[in-house]
Amino acid sequence: MRQAAVGLVSLIAAGLVAGGSGGATRGFAPRVDNPWFPLTPGTTLVYRGVKDGKTARDVVKVLHTTRTIQGVRCTSVGDRLYLAGRLEERTTDWYAQDRRGNVWYFGEATAELDRSGHVTSTEGSWLAGRHGARAGVYITAHPRVGQTGLQEYYKGHAEDHFAVVSAHARVSVPYVSSTSAVLTKEWTPLEPGTLDHKYYVRGIGTVKEVTVKGPLERDVLVSVQKP
Repeated sequence: MRQAAVGLVSLIAAGLVAGGSGGATRGFAPRVDNPWFPLTPGTTLVYRGVKDGKTARDVVKVLHTTRTIQGVRCTSVGDRLYLAGRLEERTTDWYAQDRRGNVWYFGEATAELDRSGHVTSTEGSWLAGRHGARAGVYITAHPRVGQTGLQEYYKGHAEDHFAVVSAHARVSVPYVSSTSAVLTKEWTPLEPGTLDHKYYVRGIGTVKEVTVKGPLERDVLVSVQKP
């Protein structure tokens, strides 16, 4: 299963690079409606938790704007992270869904901010097709235990991996409870001492993320505003 999943990621990624914009466009759907990670423009999700020892509030909004990357029209998602009430990081991520239902991650533009709102770092930003960066599968159409893949690849900057741990996990957060959540683990060789668990609920998307190894970070979904 692991070899099959990684092989699929590598094969489609290679096709995106070699196939040109036309081939890439034909292989993708016009919207992201994977039930485990639906991106309906106008939807806002709010998470609360802890990061760097501070209270965290993360506001994620699916934007109405899109960006064409490697010939693929990608949905834009804005992310604003507040620590102890202050905006510390702003990010725009880009996703697209292939016609099999797999959601692909095509890049992110991230900026860390100081107390005056000035950008202090853009480390971690990447875009598929630039400087050797490649798109990766963020979540599959049908998550199954044993599936693994590379979510993003920009050597030395963004190298996140995932593996499906359970398709019937229990999770309870302020917004929802479920006994059939998909549980994944995520890691990166850039931070070998860190391992995260992430929970997805059908029809909503990510509802909880928690560090199980490494410095504590935790986010739970507290509200969803739909268009």
